[in-house]
Amino acid sequence: MNQHETASPPETVTLWRPTGPEELALVEATGWTAWPPRLPDQPIFYPVLNEDYATRIARDWNAPRSGVGYVTRFEVRTDFLDAYDVQQVGGETILEYWIPAEDLDALNASIVGRIEVVGEHR
Repeated sequence: MNQHETASPPETVTLWRPTGPEELALVEATGWTAWPPRLPDQPIFYPVLNEDYATRIARDWNAPRSGVGYVTRFEVRTDFLDAYDVQQVGGETILEYWIPAEDLDALNASIVGRIEVVGEHR
């Protein structure tokens, strides 16, 4: 690449993740750049493909369970996600990726930009 060329930004996919306050505090501790390691009873990391689905989980599951549910949004490099199939786990828009816990470091390395909080439900 010569001095007049600029690198193209990587292609990304926007993902959302509903989360509770404990996990969000761990994300904040990373500077909003990574998801924390999974707990022993969490063998899979489940980011979802649309904000509506994430909102429903944050509102209907996280908030009653821990007093507040957050919706986060983040960008992941397409070349990382290409190794995984989108899982349809309900209706037409109930879509998520199933990322094994052992692949979470690679997922975190593939996040472009910061993890953002885009919704809060109490």
